[in-house]
Amino acid sequence: MLQPIKTPCVKVCVVDGQSGNCLGCGRTLGEIARWARLSDDERDVVLAALPARMESLKAAGKLG
Repeated sequence: MLQPIKTPCVKVCVVDGQSGNCLGCGRTLGEIARWARLSDDERDVVLAALPARMESLKAAGKLG
């Protein structure tokens, strides 16, 4: 049986023009586009980077 792919998507797909990161999940457009093709390890690397990206967006006043 196939396992669902873990994803940080929160269905808020708005990309910040300056950083290139999604304001909902923090991923780049390229990461979002490739997500289903990434290995579990590659997804884990991206997932580990997201909290810092989201904090950076928050510090820049991009998030509420």
